[in-house]
Amino acid sequence: MNLDYLISSSVPILSPSDSGDRALALMEEYKCTQLPMVVNDRYEALIQENNLLEWNDTHAALSTAGFLNYKPAINISAHPFEAMRLMNEMGISVLPVIDREHKYVGAMTKDTLFKYFVENSGVDNTGGVITLEIAPRNYSLYEIARICENEDVTILSVQVHTNEIGILEVTLKLNRTALEAVTSSFERHNYHVKEVYGDDTSYEDIEGNYNLLMNYINM
Repeated sequence: MNLDYLISSSVPILSPSDSGDRALALMEEYKCTQLPMVVNDRYEALIQENNLLEWNDTHAALSTAGFLNYKPAINISAHPFEAMRLMNEMGISVLPVIDREHKYVGAMTKDTLFKYFVENSGVDNTGGVITLEIAPRNYSLYEIARICENEDVTILSVQVHTNEIGILEVTLKLNRTALEAVTSSFERHNYHVKEVYGDDTSYEDIEGNYNLLMNYINM
């Protein structure tokens, strides 16, 4: 897998001769807060709106600025999970993509990455959600899958989160909304079922908790 299909066509590039004012105008036009600077097809820096707003010489060329050492990037051969981690860790919404020779390939945005995870994680498919609380030493995805399979339920996606007391919260997106049987099966196997969102859950509750889940996976 590589990231070329996630590169956005709506991210313009800056050159060292562009002024800070031009960079700010492009950010406003394209609704973004970072833009890559590229010189002779090589990625040089990620220009951030907050740096420009604090700069006293925005009429001057970017080459004279003192904030050109910020260069977050991801290799085109990396997995989207790594892109998500970097964007969340650095608090950026535009991530430049480079090849092995450090040449600029393009940039991906938070929107394109979000779309990828929605389309590939099963969250946009009809189905219910169950969250289990499990001690780390007792976690077995094989056993969880076996319990679901015994109830003729398919797991569409799995998210695992360690809460503040060190317990795993395992969120399962399933292909059915009628979850009473599989919930009872988990309880018979001594799993603590923390939350269930199925037939009895209102649309507002599903939407609210879906948004919480998306925030958790840093989309």
